[in-house]
Amino acid sequence: MLMTSPETLPRLATERLERLQARTARIGIIGLGYVGLPLSLLLAEAGFKVTGFDIDQRKVTDLEAGRSYIFRIPAEEIQSAREHGFNATADFSHLVDQDAIILCVPTPLTGHREPDLSYIENTAHSIAPWIQPGQLVVLESTTYPGTTEDILIPILEAENKLGLKTQAAGEQNESGVFYVAFSPEREDPGNTDVARHDIPKVVGGHEPIATELAATLYEGIFTRAIRVSTTRVAEMTKLLENIYRCVNIALVNELKVLSMRMGVDIWEVIDAASTKPFGFHAFYPGPGLGGHCIPIDPFYLSWKAKEYDFNTRFIELAGEVNEAMPEFVTAQVGKALNQHKKAVNGSRILMLGMSYKRDIDDLRESPSLTIIELLREQGAEVLYNDPYHPTVGRGRHYNLNMSSTSLTDIEQYDCVLIVTDHTDYDYQDIVNRSRLVIDTRNATKGIKSPKIHRC
Repeated sequence: MLMTSPETLPRLATERLERLQARTARIGIIGLGYVGLPLSLLLAEAGFKVTGFDIDQRKVTDLEAGRSYIFRIPAEEIQSAREHGFNATADFSHLVDQDAIILCVPTPLTGHREPDLSYIENTAHSIAPWIQPGQLVVLESTTYPGTTEDILIPILEAENKLGLKTQAAGEQNESGVFYVAFSPEREDPGNTDVARHDIPKVVGGHEPIATELAATLYEGIFTRAIRVSTTRVAEMTKLLENIYRCVNIALVNELKVLSMRMGVDIWEVIDAASTKPFGFHAFYPGPGLGGHCIPIDPFYLSWKAKEYDFNTRFIELAGEVNEAMPEFVTAQVGKALNQHKKAVNGSRILMLGMSYKRDIDDLRESPSLTIIELLREQGAEVLYNDPYHPTVGRGRHYNLNMSSTSLTDIEQYDCVLIVTDHTDYDYQDIVNRSRLVIDTRNATKGIKSPKIHRC
């Protein structure tokens, strides 16, 4: 049962709750990337006093100077937040001044496709010494059920300087307690249909007071908070959301491969099926999955499921189908070039789009990175154009050191490969000037030309 009345809360929790309700609370955001920075700006706009923490000094310097390093966030938003009191720092000692601390750090996979929780663990070690009585700590990073209780909380309890514990109210003196909750991020880069503050926020606390504090915090910037019973329920909710997408995308990817063999246009099929007003939601095939969540989350749950002697066969199969798409695209490039009496080896290929989805500057897990590597292994010379990525350097699993090239001499390439369907491109002009266009996103829909090979 959740506690909603301040009269039922301990004094320190009541004070935090009242500051959260009045939006006078101080909020610390750990990790100023694609999740943490937008969240910081929302909080600052709502009137909270926000301090962003990041170990990347370049990000701190940019933000303190009013500059943005994320394409979809204009510098004006940073500057406006600064006027509302937002500041950034790499000094974690300032955490002692915060009413709530929100962790927005990456949770990638290792090279063996297992969960890499080092960012959560390292962050927990860094913030633990500074935790104060009555403070709220919220984890937003996508992870498997049990992470908050089994990894985050033990570190915070063992390493804070004051000997604080996360226990239900009444079990010990409130001056020895801090609160922990999990609330999964629901960022959708490039989505202009739903305002960020209109996305409901799922919240699950380690105990009821933590749930109420976290829900009150998020209700200050989102239209509503969905309270769930435990951190594990909140953690599993995020995985369900993304695995749902992963499985359905795998379905249409597999149907695309089959449809091509049958001579059927899968895009036309999806458009026709979408006219059904019930029981169908459209998902679209592509060159592979990208982003921080959908390609990764199934592996988090599959890995954790083994602890319970359970094989997630359906989820793992979907992951295999989606992971195979870059190789399918590469094979289609070879097939299309062969029909034009060219081999992949020695061909000059211009790839359009590096981002994992249209109109964003996010490279995380983008299939374009794998496709470049596969084509290069076959001897192709691959260049790219992307208005959102002037350069592509080094990442966790790639080291390309490439720069975006111009489209002025597009006719000089043996083929143009559309991997990301940015709306910046004039696809009719691209088709007109190209020798061969291989379209993995149906970006050339409505354009009729023998030069187009859709896959």
